[in-house]
Amino acid sequence: MNLEPRTVTAAEFPDWLRAVDTGFLRTPAPVPDEEVAMRLAQADLSRVQGVFDAGRCVATFRSFAQELTVVGGAKVQADAVTAVTVSPTHRRRGLLSRMMAKDLAAAKERGDVVASLIAAEYPIYGRYGFGPATSSTEWEIDVPRTGLDPRGRVPAETDGGRIELVEGADVRKLGPELHARIAARQHGVVSRDERWWERNTGVNTPTHEPWTEPFYAVYRSADGETDGLIAYRADDRWGDRKQPLNTANVAGMIAATPAAERALWHFVCSIDWITTVRSGNRAPDDLLPLLLPDPRAARVVTQADWLWLRVLDVPRALEARTYTTEATLVLDIQDTAGLAGGRFLLEASPSGASCATTTRDADLTLDVADLSRVYLGDESPVRLAALGRLAEHRAGATATADAVFRTLRRPWCPDVF
Repeated sequence: MNLEPRTVTAAEFPDWLRAVDTGFLRTPAPVPDEEVAMRLAQADLSRVQGVFDAGRCVATFRSFAQELTVVGGAKVQADAVTAVTVSPTHRRRGLLSRMMAKDLAAAKERGDVVASLIAAEYPIYGRYGFGPATSSTEWEIDVPRTGLDPRGRVPAETDGGRIELVEGADVRKLGPELHARIAARQHGVVSRDERWWERNTGVNTPTHEPWTEPFYAVYRSADGETDGLIAYRADDRWGDRKQPLNTANVAGMIAATPAAERALWHFVCSIDWITTVRSGNRAPDDLLPLLLPDPRAARVVTQADWLWLRVLDVPRALEARTYTTEATLVLDIQDTAGLAGGRFLLEASPSGASCATTTRDADLTLDVADLSRVYLGDESPVRLAALGRLAEHRAGATATADAVFRTLRRPWCPDVF
């Protein structure tokens, strides 16, 4: 049987969507025609792959253009991978490997610096050169234990700022500019297009994502600048003695200043009837617990890998980010796919970096997946060496690499895609 991946036609797109739903264990009912038309208009079919068996789609793969903020605030072009499925009847036939190889080769030819994805399953993507580059932490806050004033937990607004409830239409106008400010400094952030803001405010949402309108609140500084945005939903749970036991689930929060961050977390902990707050996806070193008088009121309920990267162009990737120390390293990068391997001389300093191929003896040897792990500073070369994933050829080179790739704060990707 010919089970080679190929681009999907517009006529085949409804069956491709059905296969995506099958792979993600969603009801495999036909997607409504109006939704097919909406999603087709938003898809670049040249980057939509499928595998067909007897006319039925049995494997899916899609990628799209994305920008990734790297250390120091520069942006690099990324090949964002999503909608990866293989139907249970066609597993272990190399279908994903063929689709991935085709997509990464096209990304390399386009000049993309990295590929990115959010991994539903951990063991799959390392063999394609991806490594977990950011982590995600979710906290659950026991509001009565926070130490915030129960008579009015919002702190005195000494900076003159204020919090306002807004609507989804306001978020679509205010959000992109606020996100751009954050993306200019927070490494790990990925771009959000107009479709992202529509989908996350209830406009043209897919049928498999039943929409419940959240509450939206913004923090405005004394000069009227929108410095923070939070979206949250609340349940309706009461105890036997008519006591409120409601949870606020934060769907997303971004803040451009510490004042906005503090005010929005204190605000959501001040809402009447809310006794528990779930923070949603945050960076592992998020300030949240320490913004509470009693940090023990916040307990970690989720700690996991989040954004995975695959470096496609080593010199451009390493030259794009900044470094806080001056050092020279020769890195021997292993890449079985032949996309980014080679020996590279990295000369890093706070004023800039250069990276080029070299014939000099290697200081360190590591797989491209492990280079991708350390790229944004969320993993330590010293830890990788202890795990046997990195080979040191010059004494002290591992410690030097640790200092070179280390960042003052950990990377964070707010989004899933």
